[in-house]
Amino acid sequence: MERKELLERILEEGRGGVLFQLYVKTGMDREALVLEGGELVFYTREIPEKGRANASLIRFLSRGLKIPSSRIEIVYGLRSHVKKILIKDIDRETLIGKLSKLVEEG
Repeated sequence: MERKELLERILEEGRGGVLFQLYVKTGMDREALVLEGGELVFYTREIPEKGRANASLIRFLSRGLKIPSSRIEIVYGLRSHVKKILIKDIDRETLIGKLSKLVEEG
């Protein structure tokens, strides 16, 4: 399955934006958003302490998607490696286009 098809399967519209789930791997040697086994995985150098990994994720998405960090919300999983992200005020097709340029193959 190609990247865009996988993203179409992962992203869902709702709650004033687009929701998707991802897994965070902390303490890595790089920052990247990767498709692994049909799931989105965020690699961060940060450790899961005092919200540092969450801040890293929001900063990465804000820069990569070229949207303000105020439009990115972690709606589930603040203290977990599995997170549900809401990108506000965007439609699904636009986000699929932006994410497909940002995501690396795993």
